[in-house]
Amino acid sequence: MNVDAFATALLAPDPDCPPGLATWNGSDPMRRFAVYRNNVLASLINALADTFPVVKQLVGDEFFTGMARLHVQAAPPRSPLLAYYGEDFPAFIATFPPAAGLPYLADVARLELAQVHAYHAADLPPLDSAGLAAVLADPQLLPGMQLWLHPSVAVIGSDFAIASLWAAHQGLLELTAVDPAQPECALVLRNGLEVEVSRISSGATVFIQALRAGSPLGSAVGAALTVDTDFDLGSTLACLLAGGAITRFTLHCGSQMP
Repeated sequence: MNVDAFATALLAPDPDCPPGLATWNGSDPMRRFAVYRNNVLASLINALADTFPVVKQLVGDEFFTGMARLHVQAAPPRSPLLAYYGEDFPAFIATFPPAAGLPYLADVARLELAQVHAYHAADLPPLDSAGLAAVLADPQLLPGMQLWLHPSVAVIGSDFAIASLWAAHQGLLELTAVDPAQPECALVLRNGLEVEVSRISSGATVFIQALRAGSPLGSAVGAALTVDTDFDLGSTLACLLAGGAITRFTLHCGSQMP
């Protein structure tokens, strides 16, 4: 039988048996196919549950299973590596009408997906902070300095308290103390073998985004100050260094610090 037709039937909402399917022992092919189909659906739903545990906790097992099933049927895997399955799940949640009462849910999913990406990111040794400290001591070199970040580094900005919601579901905060409507930004990085999530300011978020885009230090600081006049370059660099998030630096001339 046609392989594509078989694959399509596995995840189709209509559970009809694909045409041309036969069994070697004469048993009912529809029943055999239904068992196989349920196993495939269950494995993909479980893969989503592994990637998005906080999303599952926020909505409950039954709601999550129903939502995940619809997503699996709409967006089957494009890779045999199930660790990466769920790339489209945050966007699906954002447009899923039954989840409209939890407007922060899609951004929590984005945060959890960033954690998976961080865990599987390429491994690079962190920068020797002593070498960087010598350069930082010369203000004339700072504006044109370009910092290279570890591949695991990601920042997630949200209109909701995604970092605090995530922390509360790790037992780090009391959930009753979290105001979900409070905007927050989260930094995700892998420090050694551990993926870390921390709350950062909007200025630090823009700063890190600028560095990832290849901006020199002076331009990145200027961008940060446009959204946060209290942006603290020293504490932000200290946070990145402590997490092993800076892997190397290069120096360029001609830029000015704001």
